[in-house]
Amino acid sequence: MEAAKVLDAKGMACPMPVVKTKKAIDEIDSGDILEVHATDKGAKSDLTAWAKSGGHELVDEAEEGDVLKFWIKKA
Repeated sequence: MEAAKVLDAKGMACPMPVVKTKKAIDEIDSGDILEVHATDKGAKSDLTAWAKSGGHELVDEAEEGDVLKFWIKKA
């Protein structure tokens, strides 16, 4: 999947992955994809809820070892 921007939020504890994701999504254009890498297990539910509340689309998610990856399409 082609992401316009990749956010490295590995090693950050809640709520920092969501805070950094919000800042990063503000920097891309509508319809673009933000790829987020996080290691905080809480990021899965936090980012899913955040994307939905902001009208963004969680296009895909994957787990590679300890790293959770999310692809969020900006509304």
